Amino acid sequence: MKTRDDIRNIAIIAHVDHGKTTLVNELLKQSDTLDEHIQLQDRAMDSNAIEKERGITILSKNTAVDYQNTKINILDTPGHADFGGEVERIMRMVDGVLLVVDAYEGTMPQTRFVLKKALEQHLTPIVVINKIDREGARPDEVVDEVLELFIELGADDEQLEFPVVYASAVNGTSSLDPDIATQEHTMKPVFDTIIDTIPAPIDNSDEPLQFQVAMLDYNDYVGRIGIGRVFRGSIKIGDSVSVLKLDGSTKNFRVTKIFGFFGLKRIEINEAKAGDLIAVSGMDDIFVGETVTPVDHQDALPILRIDEPTLQMTFLANDSPFAGKEGKFVTARKLEDRLRSQLQTDVSLRVEDTDQPSAWVVSGRGELHLSILVEEMRREGFELQLSRPEVIYREINGVLSEPYESVQIDTPDEYVGSVIDAMSQRKGEMQNMESTGNGQTRLNFLAPSRGLIGYSNEFLSQTGGYGIMNHTFEKYGPVIKNWTPGRHTGALVSINGGPATTYSLQSVEDRGQLFIDAQTEVYEGMIVGSSSRDQDISVNVTKGKNLTNTRASGKDHAAAIKTPKTMSLEESIEFLNDDEYCEVTPENVRLRKKILNTGERQKASKKRKMAAQKEA
Repeated sequence: MKTRDDIRNIAIIAHVDHGKTTLVNELLKQSDTLDEHIQLQDRAMDSNAIEKERGITILSKNTAVDYQNTKINILDTPGHADFGGEVERIMRMVDGVLLVVDAYEGTMPQTRFVLKKALEQHLTPIVVINKIDREGARPDEVVDEVLELFIELGADDEQLEFPVVYASAVNGTSSLDPDIATQEHTMKPVFDTIIDTIPAPIDNSDEPLQFQVAMLDYNDYVGRIGIGRVFRGSIKIGDSVSVLKLDGSTKNFRVTKIFGFFGLKRIEINEAKAGDLIAVSGMDDIFVGETVTPVDHQDALPILRIDEPTLQMTFLANDSPFAGKEGKFVTARKLEDRLRSQLQTDVSLRVEDTDQPSAWVVSGRGELHLSILVEEMRREGFELQLSRPEVIYREINGVLSEPYESVQIDTPDEYVGSVIDAMSQRKGEMQNMESTGNGQTRLNFLAPSRGLIGYSNEFLSQTGGYGIMNHTFEKYGPVIKNWTPGRHTGALVSINGGPATTYSLQSVEDRGQLFIDAQTEVYEGMIVGSSSRDQDISVNVTKGKNLTNTRASGKDHAAAIKTPKTMSLEESIEFLNDDEYCEVTPENVRLRKKILNTGERQKASKKRKMAAQKEA
């Protein structure tokens, strides 16, 4: 069978923070790709502003390097399971994977997740043990862990014969030997292993075209851009082709532009053939998974299967007393348009109408997936409100089921007891506990997803900030009945509006943890802190001190309050109870009650309690 020996297609996969993007940087630097005068910034592939700030990869990226007259197409993929939709769809575009594993941490939950996706596609693996220079590195043990994981995930005999390269991507060194003394400032072992191990694409470019879209992009000049692989045949500018759509219909279009990838740039090309990874414009409404074929030879490729969402939240137009003061886009129509447009590039997202004209149920793969979307929207100038996250239930074989997650926790030994106790309260079932040395213990649990909502911050407090928790979707299992997880403390809720005063905050701070400082503008029904009791407390935070002849007004300014807790977007979402919203604007993240009026809220609370007592 004829192959294209001048090309290789690979994806780089790993657990978050194991060094994928840094490794891609080094491959770019040390290949025959970039001009000598180009200075490559750290993690150049992470082009999204949020990616740079958080140090994580959210979107899959394409690049290509030249090495000894061979073009190596590289796809850098996210490590977070919340962005698994990005990982799954690009697996069909490549013939092999570079699995990057930290030489100290070893295999982690997302390592399992991304490797499972690669093995399901029968891709050829190469293992890169990265951070070989890290203190406490244990490369031999980590290779054994990786082998065990391959066996556990059902790898075939060929996949089990994976080659191993040892590297320090941050230093630009690599070697085929685990001995750190053999490390040299070169990526040649990585390049050579790719050329020798990863299969070259089949060259069937003389057959009818099959091009499948795996990612989408948009450009103001050329409109919608479909990114994918030419699986068969060839495609040229000016060709008239058919898009075989997901609903079974077809639509014809003319190819206006074709882009190839080289280094960090897209370059216009006139023609592409089997094995090439390209971007094509001219298709107004093409979606991920659709196949492009000749008009007279319509033969669709299998539709890309994407794991379904497991978590949902309600997104609402902002109707708080501060609505419209800080954002550029505040109407329900603008909010709906933005959510619908996100569906065009995010295959793991779902948006459904509700019985409210200004509210939509948005479903995703986890809290991080949805919070990143919200963060992007607020930076674009949107105002919106969010409800408490809820897991998505399914009926499987007549049994109501909920999502369960595999949880891996690394914690100092002294916090093991409190972590086990907290996980058991959240219905987590411990599956393994082992000492990893240096006073550290690794705990593995299987826990229902709804028990983990809101646990991240509690976990950091429990472990003094030293614990590391990773979790990824495992399976659907029977719903745990008669159990309602959630926040066990109430909220401090403002009873009026205006600027908060130091005097009133001083009188409130011993009743809980404040979220606001003096001079913060508040409104009735806004949450200003967390209560130390298990119920809400209505508070007045705008009252000023009554001045007398014997008390100077300047003394109030000298009074101090404890430093309030600054709540991030993720922390605010995790804090929510069923009767609360998170109000998000470009300038602020606020927490509020759904019913703002104090009297009406108290009446509604009494009705709920009476209804619960009747049911009991």
